[in-house]
Amino acid sequence: MTLLQEIITVALCALATMATRFFPFFVFRADKPTPKYILYLGKALPAAIFGMLVVYCLKNVNVFTGSHGLPELIAIALVVLLHLWKRNMLLSIAGGTVCYMVLVQMIF
Repeated sequence: MTLLQEIITVALCALATMATRFFPFFVFRADKPTPKYILYLGKALPAAIFGMLVVYCLKNVNVFTGSHGLPELIAIALVVLLHLWKRNMLLSIAGGTVCYMVLVQMIF
């Protein structure tokens, strides 16, 4: 790519990012009440996305070969325990990720 093409690409990416960030503020103004279906989506989607992430992460685990899914099971158990203990989503996800990577890289 030429320098001009690179500048245009970066500018378009920045514009698209800013447009998607500002769009909700234009559509849902502070002087009007937020529609009920948007409030529902705000409550329902985080759990749905988290569930979909779990399914995606475990879709290729084969319990009949290799480590038999043991690293995944240990990391999931740690995530659950950390979340029940501290109720901190970031800590739970980071702890489970670090645990899984340590298990896969050093033990299994």
